[in-house]
Amino acid sequence: MATFARPENALKRAEELINVGQKQEALEALHGFITSRRYRAWTKTHEKILFKYVELCVEMRRGRHAKDGLIQYRGICQQVNIASIEEVIKYFMQLATEKAEQARNEAQTLEEALDIDDLEADKRPEDLMLSYVSGEKGRDRSDRELVTPWFKFLWETYRTVLEILRNNSRLEALYAMTAHRAFQFCKQYKRTTEFRRLCEIIRNHLANLNKYRDQRDRPDLSAPESLQLYLDTRFEQLKVATELELWQEAFRSVEDIYGLMCMVKKTPKPPLMVVYYSKLLEIFWMSCSNLYHAYAWLKLFTLQKSFNKNLSQKDLQLIASCVVLAALSVPPYDLLHGASHLELENEKERSLRISNLIAFDVESKTENREVLSRSSLLLDLVSKGVLNCASHEIKDLYNILEHEVLPLDMALKVQPLLNKISSLGGKIASASSVPEVQLSRYVPCLEKLATLKLLQRVSQVYQSMTIDKLSKIVPFFDFSAVEKISVDAVKNNFLVMKLDYSKGSIFFGKKNLESEGLCDHLSSFSESLCKARTMIYPPAKGVSKLGEAIPDLVELVEKEHKKLLARKSLIEKRKEEQERQLLEMEREEEAKRLKLQKITEEAEKKRLASEFEQMKNQRILREIEERELEEAQALLQEAEKRGKKKGKKAVIEGEKISKKVLMELALSEQIREKQEMEKKIQKLAKTMDYLERAKREEAAPVIEAEFQNRLREEEALYELEKQQETEQSRKRHTGDLDEKRRLGRMLEYKKVFEERILNRRRAEYNRLKEERDARINQMIRSRHLEKETRRKILFYLRNEDQRQKRLREEEEARKHEEMERRKKEEAERKAKLDEIAEKQRARERELEEREKKRRDEILGRVPAIPSRFEPSATAPAVEPPPVSPAVAAQTAAPAPARAKYIPPSRKAAAASAADGGASRMDGDRPPPAGDRDRWRPSSFSSGSGGSRTSWSSSRDWDR
Repeated sequence: MATFARPENALKRAEELINVGQKQEALEALHGFITSRRYRAWTKTHEKILFKYVELCVEMRRGRHAKDGLIQYRGICQQVNIASIEEVIKYFMQLATEKAEQARNEAQTLEEALDIDDLEADKRPEDLMLSYVSGEKGRDRSDRELVTPWFKFLWETYRTVLEILRNNSRLEALYAMTAHRAFQFCKQYKRTTEFRRLCEIIRNHLANLNKYRDQRDRPDLSAPESLQLYLDTRFEQLKVATELELWQEAFRSVEDIYGLMCMVKKTPKPPLMVVYYSKLLEIFWMSCSNLYHAYAWLKLFTLQKSFNKNLSQKDLQLIASCVVLAALSVPPYDLLHGASHLELENEKERSLRISNLIAFDVESKTENREVLSRSSLLLDLVSKGVLNCASHEIKDLYNILEHEVLPLDMALKVQPLLNKISSLGGKIASASSVPEVQLSRYVPCLEKLATLKLLQRVSQVYQSMTIDKLSKIVPFFDFSAVEKISVDAVKNNFLVMKLDYSKGSIFFGKKNLESEGLCDHLSSFSESLCKARTMIYPPAKGVSKLGEAIPDLVELVEKEHKKLLARKSLIEKRKEEQERQLLEMEREEEAKRLKLQKITEEAEKKRLASEFEQMKNQRILREIEERELEEAQALLQEAEKRGKKKGKKAVIEGEKISKKVLMELALSEQIREKQEMEKKIQKLAKTMDYLERAKREEAAPVIEAEFQNRLREEEALYELEKQQETEQSRKRHTGDLDEKRRLGRMLEYKKVFEERILNRRRAEYNRLKEERDARINQMIRSRHLEKETRRKILFYLRNEDQRQKRLREEEEARKHEEMERRKKEEAERKAKLDEIAEKQRARERELEEREKKRRDEILGRVPAIPSRFEPSATAPAVEPPPVSPAVAAQTAAPAPARAKYIPPSRKAAAASAADGGASRMDGDRPPPAGDRDRWRPSSFSSGSGGSRTSWSSSRDWDR
């Protein structure tokens, strides 16, 4: 790939290559420049290069190169100058369209030139041979050779442009314009297949827009401008689909419009809705969906009456007449009577879809959907005043078909009205979007409806009728058509009748009490009786009903008051919801502004970085130019030396010559040599052409003579084979007649044999059927028994699990109660032990006080104080106060420390130690060291160590 110092050099190089006829090399050079990463900064020269690039792509029909170049150019100028890509794409589509039109005009001119009187004189041998070989006419062949390639390239151009511009908020206007031009291309040249593909492409673009919501430069459908562009595109798609009579694609376009508005939760403007319903009623009429067609007319009438201020009374009357006739054209019975469950579910789903499309409620819920039916449609016509706006003929026809009771003269009344209606219609001047109205297209449906109503009312009045009489009272159809209509009505449970051709009569069946006919008769009879009673006993006049109305008035006031309060609260809630939505919108706008600011800052940073990179690249380019200048000077010296050797004058101007100029000179020399070689080859080809022509002129008479000989031989062979085939056919025919006469005698035996075989097979079939039924019944009984057994086993297992669970719960409860009881006993025992210890400590304190008093008395009488451990022998023995054994035991018993368990053996040892201490307190002197309590230290005296002894004993027990 060639590199260029500046974009202008690439453009200049491409023009030079184009001038010398090397368009492919020029295209490759420009493609390399556009896809190169060195030239990413947009300049005005880039736009000129793209213009030249798309010219080459169109001229050479290189759609893939054009797509690659436009994608690269979009990345270059999207953030800098988005208008440049728009101009380039417009120029690209303009060139492709001009080329296609030019090819089409050339094909037409060629066809007109061939369209002359003397065809044999003008036809060339090549044309004759092509027509014999291919079987094509001249126009088809010229279209295939000239027009089709350019149409294919134009279609590829539209697809490429739509793919480049898709889902870009900056290019959505150009995207919409391209889609419109593509629709017009399909419409102008009747390209139905391309139109379907185009609709699918646009549909996929919208689906991707909803799928990838974090895409950069994603269009915002909530913006009014974007939404209007998308809506205009879909409505143009709908119009072209109806004009091309692609009704299925038109219905899908209607669904696209409804889905688009459901996304944004908005309703289009009334003019667009008029177009919507006008196209929708055409679709339903072509699909023979008369009910939906009538509902579309009703919606169109409502829109025109509400929003079209220029609507005249005549146009309003014509639209109302269409609504009433479309409603009457709906069959009066259910076409799905006796259908399967799957068919009913599919029809229900289809009805819900179409009711959404007709109602165009973008926030519809399942419980609020209206059920579409003929009866509800007729009620809407009366309640909304459509019937009052219709013409007098339409009103009379409606009253006869819906309310007339006498059947014999119904057809005589209906036929003149239908004749008048068939002549009505025309273009609605004040509603340009509404198609031309022709009431005559409803006449066949109305004739069928009149026949059905006549048969229904005849069946309510008569039990039987002759076929001739029925044919006379139905002037619309002959009896075969009436029979077909009656069969459909009986099939759909609208009539009950039998046709007997042997008697030439029609018998009408009886209906049950719940049938619609008898219900109508009973209600009519009740109304007649009420009227007769009113005439016989007229109501009293002048009686005041104020007293009766006062309680109802109070209740009504209370209800109205409650309704007003509820309405007030609802208004407040709606105001709060609206304020909340406004706050959310403000927050979203603030978030968008911050996001846009962030994007702008990032773009600025990228711009500065790109400028820095551009300056760096310029510096590198200057160094490269200096290096190339040095190389050019070296080449200049070599060229001077080579020119001196060959004797040629060097065309060099010193310092002004560069390496590029020298390469161009060498290239021009190569081109000159190549052109000389091509001239030699052309001269040789011309010589060979003359030689070949001379050879063919000499061989032509020989070939013609051989052809005539071969023709005579084949003609003789054909006559011989024809005679042989005639004789063989005559013999085969005679043999076949004999075979027919021989086999005709066995026809009766064949029938008897066939009947016998059928009877035997029928008996075998009945026997096998009975065996299969018995086997099925046995299997059903065995399965019922297995099911009952399994149910009993499950019941037993469930009860057993419940019992085990109940036993476990009882066991756990018992253990819990036992634990609680033990805890309670332990707490009581601990409390008793604490009480005993407290009493013991109190007793010890009392004993200590008594001992202290006794010592004080002794010390007060004796002057010399003996040693604590060696008492005097002269000292009188002080007898301690008598202590009962129970008190001594309680005193000697140690208090349990920290409420711990004391074994019985230790309790006995503690009791014996307490008895020993008491005996020592009763003696005259202290006991010997060997008789002291081994649990107490020897330094403690018997009189003052009672509490300490208990404390040490308790510690030893704890250990």
